[in-house]
Amino acid sequence: MSKKIRRIPLDKLVAHPDSANHMGRANFAKLIRNIKRTGRYEPVVVRPHPDRRGCFQIINGHHRCAALKTLGRKTADAIVWNVSDEQTDILLTTLNRLRGRDVLDRKLTVLRRLDARMKTRELSKLVPQTRGQLERLIHHKPLSQNMMRRAQAFAIPVVFFVDKDQQEAIEQALKLANPTSDGPTRSAARAAALTDLATRFLDTPQERGNS
Repeated sequence: MSKKIRRIPLDKLVAHPDSANHMGRANFAKLIRNIKRTGRYEPVVVRPHPDRRGCFQIINGHHRCAALKTLGRKTADAIVWNVSDEQTDILLTTLNRLRGRDVLDRKLTVLRRLDARMKTRELSKLVPQTRGQLERLIHHKPLSQNMMRRAQAFAIPVVFFVDKDQQEAIEQALKLANPTSDGPTRSAARAAALTDLATRFLDTPQERGNS
């Protein structure tokens, strides 16, 4: 695969119709601010379009291309890979998912260094963390064990798929586990309820074995 970066007109870059990666509006706005602020971004990955001559199909970088268009740019830095339909499908399902995980202490070092140079409010407009998350992470020295767990939790997404009946059962169980839904966010409250359910299950091995 070629690693040479080419500058390709944005109107020649066509989104792959089956790209499943989605970025929320808040993070998309941060992406735009970062590109505008630095003028830099990771080159997008494309392949020669299988049906449209002279065009390229985006494999990785749909949001970067959209951000560039929003900023009024005419071209995008891209790497062209000559890959088959099968290879493209594999890349579509892996490029945005096979990622490492932040080492918390090192991440905090970088965030604190940035926070010393700019206000937390401005920093939250550029990095994935919200202002509240940054304040909890940066301004607690040292982090308690509880804070460490919270800091790590927001960075570790858990994704699974259920049918409608399973969803209803899970929702009912979560409400019973945490009826007050207390927590900084709805997601945090649901995570706490799910953890409570899991802990109860693990703490009752005899009952589980006799069921």
